[in-house]
Amino acid sequence: MGHSTQYYRDNPEARAKKQAYDKKLNSRKEQIQKRVESNAKVREYTKKHGYKPSSKGLQYDHAVNRMVAAAANQGRRGEGNR
Repeated sequence: MGHSTQYYRDNPEARAKKQAYDKKLNSRKEQIQKRVESNAKVREYTKKHGYKPSSKGLQYDHAVNRMVAAAANQGRRGEGNR
């Protein structure tokens, strides 16, 4: 279990604050459009290549405009200062 996961489990007030922030962030037009685009790319990829165990864990990366491993996509510094 990650450090942040444990922190939010142990601190319900902080968890509620984060959930409120995430709800606000994810309802922005840019975020909605990004999810729509990402979902469409995943559907397109699955339709073209079929669903395989090797495609599990892939995500559409807006920075490089292709499917990449989730760890590479979420671990990259850049947009959103992740």
